[in-house]
Amino acid sequence: MRLSFRKTFAVNRINSTIRQLVNLTIGLMFQKLFHYGIITLSNCHIHTLSHKQNKIMKVLILCTGNSCRSQMAHGFLQSFDPNIIVRSAGTEASGKLNPKAVAVMKEAGIDISHHTSDSVDLYLGEEWDYVITVCGGANESCPAFTGKVKQRLHMGFDDPSHTVGTDEFIRSEFIRVRDEIKEGFYKLYIQQIKPQL
Repeated sequence: MRLSFRKTFAVNRINSTIRQLVNLTIGLMFQKLFHYGIITLSNCHIHTLSHKQNKIMKVLILCTGNSCRSQMAHGFLQSFDPNIIVRSAGTEASGKLNPKAVAVMKEAGIDISHHTSDSVDLYLGEEWDYVITVCGGANESCPAFTGKVKQRLHMGFDDPSHTVGTDEFIRSEFIRVRDEIKEGFYKLYIQQIKPQL
């Protein structure tokens, strides 16, 4: 009888010690979470918070046919930050991507083959942080965007789809324009877009 009592007492003591250790561990864990601002108490509920509330940036890239330059710019900007909402469109959307643009982007490690060539009308009802036109020479009219936008930018690039000459020369022009687009949009991302996120 006495042994049974001692055994029960010992088990209870062990259980009590374990509970205290568990409570202490949980308490220290929550203390750290509060200290670093990972969680906070609001209206007696615990809400998880990121250390920084990231802004969702929306960027629309426009050209005429939405088959080449705007598609390459779309692919590059999205690759710089997958959390940015990037779309591209054209005032006279061709309905298909230029296969040479798809090929040179693939060589750069970016697959745009799943993109669609869309009309700008699809996006007029949305509000955008940036609308960027990428049309090039003086003989080319840039598309106008009549929807809500916080900032309009123009970044002109030659249209490689109008290049004539040997296959090698045409390909070199697609690569040149691709690289110019990458450089221009990376600079835009680093200097203007990223600081706002």
